[in-house]
Amino acid sequence: MSKVRLFIDHPLASGQAVALNADQAHYISGVMRLKPGTVIEVFNGKDGGWEAEIVAASKRGGELSLLGQIRPQLDPPDLWLLFAPIKKARTDFIVEKAAELGASRIVPIQTDFTNSERIRQDRLQAHAVEAAEQCGGTFVPEVAAMEQLSGLLQNWDASRRILWADESRFGPADTLSQLDRGKWALLIGPEGGFSPAERKRLSDATFVTPISLGPRILRADTAAVSALTLFQEHLGDW
Repeated sequence: MSKVRLFIDHPLASGQAVALNADQAHYISGVMRLKPGTVIEVFNGKDGGWEAEIVAASKRGGELSLLGQIRPQLDPPDLWLLFAPIKKARTDFIVEKAAELGASRIVPIQTDFTNSERIRQDRLQAHAVEAAEQCGGTFVPEVAAMEQLSGLLQNWDASRRILWADESRFGPADTLSQLDRGKWALLIGPEGGFSPAERKRLSDATFVTPISLGPRILRADTAAVSALTLFQEHLGDW
């Protein structure tokens, strides 16, 4: 497998020419210093991994020629991550690790105690792409626009159940092996936890199941990684 992998937002087919944007061309020629004729791997999130030969690359752009598929498409379980954004670097970390650990959709949420009132959706989506390129995945999760928790719960499709990482539940981490496969979402709260009103609303929702992540209160970024790992170990593609 090539060490250089690029996400290409374009249909993939043998013999097809694919244009590179300036950033991709600079990465290939200026950062990795690859020459025309070098073979790299590309993917578009839908058609698996493909070998592609570098035809040209410069500061302004470039071109690849697709050779053939080398890996089938591998989609993650139907698992969403809902999380309250925190400081910039740690929010970036959450998105990157969610992509690496196989979340199928990432939804930032605004809660009563959320520290960040806005996000750069395009920047976070770019982090998800970079994580997929680095980890060898063929799927890139969508990073959705931020939603208010109240509105999200009001319009929630109850066929997708929510596992709520409840910071008040101390003790051994809950095993998820008894849960069935299906559509799930993991909910991680803000640094200050959920407000009493939010806790009541979550507790009253029939589609929400509170879980413990262990005997200690975890930072939000640690909680996200821990919850994703627990889920993937029992119900996912670990």
